[in-house]
Amino acid sequence: MEEVPQVEPWADGADPVPLSETRSGGTAAPPSIVLFRRPIEARGDDEREVAQLIRDLLVEEVADLLGLSPESVDPSYDTPDD
Repeated sequence: MEEVPQVEPWADGADPVPLSETRSGGTAAPPSIVLFRRPIEARGDDEREVAQLIRDLLVEEVADLLGLSPESVDPSYDTPDD
């Protein structure tokens, strides 16, 4: 997990700050999923909400890497918590 994403200094705020990204691997390294701690913490109101956001982000990034829908990676994705 990294603190914050790299953003262009001339960004005017029109694009939302990313919460996560997938970085392509090289010849010696596999692709990696990076979560940005500060934007995630700013988006969540409490620990439970932050944990849910992290879970959803990981499901989305894994699904993107595999070329699948998030629901096929985790059938409980995007369902309300009890």
